[in-house]
Amino acid sequence: MRMNTRKGLLLGLLVAAVAAPPVAADEISQTNGLRKALTVDGVRQHQAAFQSHADTNGGSRTGGSPGFEASATYVKAKAQAAGYTVSDHFFEFLYNADNTPPTLNQVSPSAVEYVDGVDYSSMTFSGSIPSTTAALWAVDLRLPQAPGPGATTSGCEAADFAGMPAGSIALMQRGTCPFGAKADNARAAGAIASIIFNDGGDAGRVGVINGTLGPGTHGPALGTSLPVGQDLANGVSSGSTGSTVTIRIDRVEETRTTRNVIAESPGGDPNSVVVVGAHLDSVPRGGGIQDNGSGSASNLEIAETLAARDIVPRNKIRFIWFSAEEFGLLGSRAYVADLPPAERSKIKAMLNFDMIGSPNYVRFVYDGDNSAFPVGPGAALGPAGSGEIERIFHDYFAAVGLASAETPFSGRSDYGPFIAAGVGIPAGGLFTGAEGVKTAAEAAVYGGTAGQPYDPCYHLRCDDYDNISINGLSEMSDAAAHATYSLSKRDLAKNPLVNPFGPVSGTGGTTSGGGGLHIDHEEDAA
Repeated sequence: MRMNTRKGLLLGLLVAAVAAPPVAADEISQTNGLRKALTVDGVRQHQAAFQSHADTNGGSRTGGSPGFEASATYVKAKAQAAGYTVSDHFFEFLYNADNTPPTLNQVSPSAVEYVDGVDYSSMTFSGSIPSTTAALWAVDLRLPQAPGPGATTSGCEAADFAGMPAGSIALMQRGTCPFGAKADNARAAGAIASIIFNDGGDAGRVGVINGTLGPGTHGPALGTSLPVGQDLANGVSSGSTGSTVTIRIDRVEETRTTRNVIAESPGGDPNSVVVVGAHLDSVPRGGGIQDNGSGSASNLEIAETLAARDIVPRNKIRFIWFSAEEFGLLGSRAYVADLPPAERSKIKAMLNFDMIGSPNYVRFVYDGDNSAFPVGPGAALGPAGSGEIERIFHDYFAAVGLASAETPFSGRSDYGPFIAAGVGIPAGGLFTGAEGVKTAAEAAVYGGTAGQPYDPCYHLRCDDYDNISINGLSEMSDAAAHATYSLSKRDLAKNPLVNPFGPVSGTGGTTSGGGGLHIDHEEDAA
């Protein structure tokens, strides 16, 4: 029998309403007390501790290092003191970092000494090379700079290296294909090393590249800023640049052991778990007090505040501080991989807070329903219920009078292994931007400076205690606390998360860049 269209629509809406999980009439008022008790000063105290761990351990808190261990011990002690059941999840990983600082100097046509960490940096999983002087060969460059992000295929094709003499240093440009592919192509063509400079396609692609070639055996490779690349190119887009440089890269690669720190609430259904995660490690080059001392410190403060207020959740809350995220989400991947299927099924939702205090911030929410950034390059498929987590954040920001916007659900932070095929755990979270560039429209809504990166110290030594927006950190920490509390009180055992009826969005609009993907340089996402 053909159904009347009007009746069919009403029936569809009724079914959707019945299928939706029950939501408290006023989610916002229920978290007022928690958010008032949570202070940005408390978050900053934890960040100050992380800074001290970096300062006393060579300036870094990278996974498997003494600086990381100091932070992990600190978090564990604080969580235990607050009454959580705390454990360590150990795993091995391939550590690759500078053993001693690299050097890059131009010898001719003029003598120039470049500065490590300002003009250039060695790439993760780069090979090593002793101090060597050699001629540069330009590989299909777009000069003076690319007309847009990724608007060059430099080094992506074997034909790009035609005529290059063996023993040259290949000078390439960021764009289109992964850095590892460029370096491998150069090595196969006879280059002794690779220099890859930023393409200048927008203001976020001018500074030094802090990239990774990805695990495997690769030739020596440095990433540089656009001005250094232009200087070395000497106006030549293909062929000999007439420049010679001295390069030295000294990397260490070894298997190390590190740990994720796990703290579980004493109360809550152990068969219905909400994971609240953040990575605790930094890149080898710096202390990572924003990336990701901001999310790690916020989660620790939320955990302490929940305990101090004697809040008993319906679902068990499992805070996890992941290690080795900066080497490719290794901590979260190891955690998910080591969980038996029965234990995975107990996790009903995952919240991820990675970089939530960027100095030039935007209030980005992961696009869990893929409505702003459809599935494709740079976006992952959010499992059912991820859109509901997105709604919780956007509705919160709207209720307190703050705009919010979507960022791609790319899988490029520690929620990635949770939403992966075969796991399918609903996830969501917050992000305030990395090396992406704030647009004029965003500056009009959120303040800050248009045309500048959200975090100018992303993956650099200057990511320290002062590399922060206090307002942004305060606003995002409150939102994180709200979502944590709200999900902890849902009856997720009987009513699993489902996406809302219709697309979810914030009030601050969207941008094509979405804030710059975290660990964007694992592959060149041009």
